Formats: sequence, C-alpha cells, structure tokens
Amino acid sequence: MAYYECVLIARQDVPSAQVETLTNTFSGVITDNGGTVAKTEYWGLKTLAYRIKKNRKGHYVLLNLDAPPAAVAEMERQMGIHEDVLRHMTVRVDALEEGPSMMLQSRASRDGRDGRDGGRGERRDRDGHRDRDRDRDRDRDRDRDRDRDRDRDRRDREPRSEVAAAGEAGEV
Repeated sequence: MAYYECVLIARQDVPSAQVETLTNTFSGVITDNGGTVAKTEYWGLKTLAYRIKKNRKGHYVLLNLDAPPAAVAEMERQMGIHEDVLRHMTVRVDALEEGPSMMLQSRASRDGRDGRDGGRGERRDRDGHRDRDRDRDRDRDRDRDRDRDRDRDRRDREPRSEVAAAGEAGEV
C-alpha cells in the first residue's frame, strides 16, 4: 500500500465537534477499503488566503494514510460531494512523518517563547551596548529630569522677599 497525506478544509460555521465526526467518516472510508489512518491532526480554525464559497476561515485537518489508491480515490470522491468540505488535497509521500507535523511544531514554538525577543538571547545595539546598559542610562536620565522638575517646582513655591516682589512690580 502507498502512503498519503490529505489535508481538508471544512466550513467555518461547522462546530469543531462536527469536524471531528466528519474526519471519522472519511477515516472510516479508508478503513472500510483496506487502509489505515496513521495519524489525524486538527490544526484549528485558520484564516484563508482568499474567500472560498463565501467563507473567510476554515477548519484544517491533516490525515496521514496508508491505503490502496482505490480507497483514497473513494475518500476524495466523498469529500468532493460533501457540502461542509471547502477544499481537500491528497499527496502521495514516500514515508509518513512520525510525531507532530510542521503546523503543530510551529504553534508549539510560538507558545514557548520567552518574552518579546523570541528566545534569541541578549541583544546589543549598533554601538555594542547591551539592552541592560541602555535601560540603565534611560532610568538615570529619567531620574535626573524628575529631580530637576521637582527642584524647579520648589523654587516657584517659595515665598519671595518683599524687595524682589516690589522690583518685579516696578515700585523700586
């Protein structure tokens, strides 16, 4: 028997539970015709690159199959008839992937990032300074500006001498 990878896209308004039953239906077609489903992955609801049958999103499902060509042809025929399937693509492969597919690996790597830098380590600016040095300088400047503003406010609030007040009024 040959190995195949099949990706199908189901309509966005179909609940994920119904997508699972849809996947089980197509898996049943494969097993009834003498094949096996090695792996099933639900990739989730994703935005489509362009509208397909008035849908902007779709539920993506991957099926790894070990089946005769007749079983795959029957499954594709039923997918083409089913109204909830927007698109499907089946590709013959030399060997089936073990473990999670690239779509699930990329999702796991995105979820495991530490902070905003993407886990790339310590960053340096053009002059070779580390982020920590730049942050320290920024904090020092902020503190200096705050102290200067506080001192200016204190000077403005102090009572002025009578001579200085009379000089400003033009009475001297």
